[in-house]
Amino acid sequence: MCKDRAMSGIADGNGRHRVAVLVRDGVLPMELGLVHQLFGRARSAGGAPLYEVVSCAPAPGGVRTDADFQVTVARGLEALDEAGTVIVPASHEADESRPGGGPVPAALAAASSRGARIASICTGAFVLAAAGLLEGRRATTHWMSCGRFAELFPDVELDPAVLYLDEGDVLTSAGEAAGIDLCLHMIRRDHGAAVAAEVARRTVVPPHREGGQAQFIARPVPEPGSSSTGAARAWALRHLDRPLTLRDLAARESMSVRTFTRRFREEAGVSPAVWLARRRVDRARQLLEETDLPVDRVAERAGFGTAASLRQRLHAELGVSPSAYRATFRGPRSGPGADPNSNAGNDPGTRNGQAP
Repeated sequence: MCKDRAMSGIADGNGRHRVAVLVRDGVLPMELGLVHQLFGRARSAGGAPLYEVVSCAPAPGGVRTDADFQVTVARGLEALDEAGTVIVPASHEADESRPGGGPVPAALAAASSRGARIASICTGAFVLAAAGLLEGRRATTHWMSCGRFAELFPDVELDPAVLYLDEGDVLTSAGEAAGIDLCLHMIRRDHGAAVAAEVARRTVVPPHREGGQAQFIARPVPEPGSSSTGAARAWALRHLDRPLTLRDLAARESMSVRTFTRRFREEAGVSPAVWLARRRVDRARQLLEETDLPVDRVAERAGFGTAASLRQRLHAELGVSPSAYRATFRGPRSGPGADPNSNAGNDPGTRNGQAP
């Protein structure tokens, strides 16, 4: 997404995109640390850091955490003026009371109006909503806080089942660990799957986590003898180039289609059809980024069948054509090993002239 609104934001003297983490009393240390850890590990092909990460607070100085220590934050809200991305971790002691008014929501609204990308982790979504950034948009927060969120912000389209939601310039995520998923998603959106995968590898976390937070919501203990659908998902990932059916997947687990569909949704958080479509888009993106295969071959290997089908799905999911996506995240290649047919089957044009 190197050409989008977020990545056109303010950079430091070395051209790195600036990420500001807004810390408030009661902050969860894991959420503060994971932002620094993940964005701080993102590197270019030449090894140069891609982001500068800074912490800021409503006022410089000591900030209490929800543990038995505090952190010292040197910068105040003026740091938001210099940020291309602002991330708001949770503060459980304050978030579920309506956090309206005061300097923080106003500062976030001002940063957004200047063009910054704004994201929240866990109940940080309450602060984004109080700033007016989520009205009429889709958003998520920790499943245990969804009832209170819906009560306070009825104009937000709340989805309690997902790990994170991307609304372009505003993003929200579920509980603490979902902040990892969100940060990796933003890195992947900014610089491609290869960079995000390397960050995940260095941090020893999966580059993409299956399912949503629906799988973590308390539910009755499964009936004896129930089995997982994980083997079917693993098998499907090895055979994405095939025209897979729901019956094929259910047969891998020796289940009826009805039972398989119910258990799949419980474990993955989405239907088998939605999960399979997303995995095929993931595979197509990987092939576009990492190979010189013509687009019709990418479509075949990802299970779309034709370049036209891939083109339609990529436009629906990302708003760009395969050629535009490849140009953004892979770029032109020349010299030994370059495939002169690498543009075969590509189509021109992007939405609003920009890559995702």
